[in-house]
Amino acid sequence: MSGRRRPRAQKKRAGKPRTLRTRLVVASVTLIAVVCAVIGTVTTVALQSHLYDQLKGKVTETAIRAVGRPQGSPEDGPGGPANPNGKASTSTTPSTSSTSSGSDDSVPVQTPAGRVNKLLTNGLTQEKTVAAYVKKGAIASASYSQQVTDSSGAFKKMNAVGLNTAQKQALASVSKDGNTHAVTIPGLGDYLVKYAKSPDTTNEGYYVALPTADVDNTVNTLILVELSVTAAGLVAAGIAGYVLVGIATRPLRRVASTATRVSELPLHTGEVTLNERVPESETDPHTEVGQVGAALNRMLDHVHGALHARQQSEMRVRQFVADASHELRTPLASIRGYAELTRRGREQTGPDTKHALGRIESEAGRMTLLVEDLLLLARLDAGRPLQFDQTDLIPLVVDTISDSRAAGMDHNWRLDLPDEPALVSADAARIQQVLINLLGNARKHTPPGTTITARVQRRGPWMCVDVEDNGQGIPPDLLPHVFERFARGDSARSRSTGSTGLGLAIVQAVATAHGGAVTVDSVPGRTVFTVHLPALAPAVPAPAPETNWQSHSQAQHSATTWVQQGA
Repeated sequence: MSGRRRPRAQKKRAGKPRTLRTRLVVASVTLIAVVCAVIGTVTTVALQSHLYDQLKGKVTETAIRAVGRPQGSPEDGPGGPANPNGKASTSTTPSTSSTSSGSDDSVPVQTPAGRVNKLLTNGLTQEKTVAAYVKKGAIASASYSQQVTDSSGAFKKMNAVGLNTAQKQALASVSKDGNTHAVTIPGLGDYLVKYAKSPDTTNEGYYVALPTADVDNTVNTLILVELSVTAAGLVAAGIAGYVLVGIATRPLRRVASTATRVSELPLHTGEVTLNERVPESETDPHTEVGQVGAALNRMLDHVHGALHARQQSEMRVRQFVADASHELRTPLASIRGYAELTRRGREQTGPDTKHALGRIESEAGRMTLLVEDLLLLARLDAGRPLQFDQTDLIPLVVDTISDSRAAGMDHNWRLDLPDEPALVSADAARIQQVLINLLGNARKHTPPGTTITARVQRRGPWMCVDVEDNGQGIPPDLLPHVFERFARGDSARSRSTGSTGLGLAIVQAVATAHGGAVTVDSVPGRTVFTVHLPALAPAVPAPAPETNWQSHSQAQHSATTWVQQGA
């Protein structure tokens, strides 16, 4: 398994529904709300227009009663439109009409106030109807009707109440064009007002006004009802839509669940039997979800076949490498033995022959090391069981760094060990080989005078072994590949001896086989390889923050390559 960088966590998008179910419900409720708003607006406008037309008709009827003739257009003459007989209208004005029982008898009918009172108190007059008698362009008298009830609350009569100066001024501001106008009369509210000319003279007329409060209250009530019904409908539609969409998308969630389970399988190992499939009930080709389920099953069949073929191919390659490495050990040993025997023999040989024999012996030794490394990797890949036992890492580190110091006297070697034993369950021989590879790697690829430190430290559930040097560091482009087989840093790190390029790959394979991991963190002037092994002793409650072995420091332009079993 090759070293990989941890993927960065993706930021969640804010402000948008997360699931298809939520998006569908929100879209449906929004569409219903728009439709209800359009219907409510059209209904309200239509009803308001109809009610105001009716009110305008009532204002016109009241104006007819006031002047005693039908009201024509503003362009009609003072005598009004001609009747069908070709004669002028001879309707009687309120001034010549008889007084009904509902009028105020104390006011003479011929006076301006009497004319207004007669109009407001006689007939079917709406409460708060305003009437004003205009003579010579000025309001001579103005009043509004007020209902009077008896002790039982029943209608008794209609009284006329005079308008004050401010109310008269508001009424007088209306144009005398014969059309209906809206005006606000102080203390009374909004009104529709119309001016009607007297048929007998051009300098007399009436202002007639009806309140719009009833119409406005009706429209407001309609708006309130529409809002209440719309809100209740949207809530009901949201609940029903959420349930129905949930039922409709249930097969899709099953397909997604199957895909999720497949994504959680360790497919990168190649040793997986892919049995996850979408149920047959969710693969109906006549439905969209069924088509997705059937396509996913076909894809899983292809992936399963590809994984099986890859596993078979890898097994054949591993077996070939193991067989070849095993078979090459004996010929290589023979070559080294014969070369050494010839070089040390009593027979005289020339310098060129000695040099050739030395090169044969040297290359045979290097070939032997390569074969041994390949054979070890093949056994680890094949899952050969290790000899696990309770092991203290401190003696292994001490022995290994002592051997490395003897081989590299031109380096500075340091130990940082804890006071208590560092117990792990491990194969001691393999762990020692890991330490040899890491210390040898640090010695070979750093210049003389470099300080190399071996550190053992407990970090949470892990027992960690650090091999740190203050050399020139690993180039960032090489860092993600340092644990790959035959990876070399020749162009970046100086070395005095050859290397097979398999040392770090063996370190990674051994650490993974122990259920641990190996990491590297490198910046110029500091390179740290850390082996993480599961500790046997209880974990320390509060590990130091800088010991987090999964840290990735970009601020220092460093990179961390990490491998964990099953990752």
